[in-house]
Amino acid sequence: MAEPIAAEVGGRTLKFTNLDKVLYPLVGFTKAQVIEYYVRIAPALLPHVTGRCMTLRRWPDGVTAEPFYAKRCPDHRPDWLATYGGTGDRGGSIDYCGIDEVAALAWTANLAALELHAPMARADDLDSPTICVFDLDPGEPATITECCQVALWLHELLDTIGLQGFAKTSGSKGMQVYVPLNVLHTHDHASGFAKAAAQLLTKQHPELVLPQMTKKLRAGKVFIDWSQNSRHKTTIAPYSMRGRDRPTVSTPITWDEVSDGADGEPLVFETADVLERVDDVGDLFAPVETLEQQLPG
Repeated sequence: MAEPIAAEVGGRTLKFTNLDKVLYPLVGFTKAQVIEYYVRIAPALLPHVTGRCMTLRRWPDGVTAEPFYAKRCPDHRPDWLATYGGTGDRGGSIDYCGIDEVAALAWTANLAALELHAPMARADDLDSPTICVFDLDPGEPATITECCQVALWLHELLDTIGLQGFAKTSGSKGMQVYVPLNVLHTHDHASGFAKAAAQLLTKQHPELVLPQMTKKLRAGKVFIDWSQNSRHKTTIAPYSMRGRDRPTVSTPITWDEVSDGADGEPLVFETADVLERVDDVGDLFAPVETLEQQLPG
């Protein structure tokens, strides 16, 4: 085994291991490339995860092996890495990793934490979500094309009640629509609103929309998972990589791109694509962190 390599990232000295290890065998994408992506995307990614109890999904043996979720921040973490107390699986409090700086991103990438999953609330107020999320999950043979159509209907619905939504691909099969809040709400309020919207769209478009995860009804439809707004749930973070065959990324997109996607335009973005997009247009999700909106009662 090669000796660890020390390097400075964001003013911190880190030790990196097995940089040549291939984590995406289909395309020969290595751990070094994963770390490089996360360091370069940090200015866009960090605002969306800072101050949150992050769940890591790790693939130490690459994407062809079994991954595992890591909620509890490892004991061997560096002493400068922020941690935040949050609820564990059995109801007690555990310390989650805080990914608040570029060095923390590089450190988690060295753990082969390809995926970063974020809750809707910040750690300093776990009972108050800053985002209401609609998770659009296609049932085969439906694809992201059908998700884009449902997202457009959702966009129209939000517009009629004066709310702005922001779309991103999941980097996997589906997509999400985020409704920024950034004023005091409860998880029950966000969940109730998302559920009501999902039920309304199901009533209007029963041929394509489903508001509950019923396997026998899923084929060819898009499940709007409103339950992602529950206090204990997390959603793939904007700009997070995914543990798929290729190094795809959960990527913010414009509503024009959503419309193109509904017409069949492919919406698959890999790391190089995303870095180029952010260089060109910046962070399309920036308003999610600052826009203040009030959900209807």
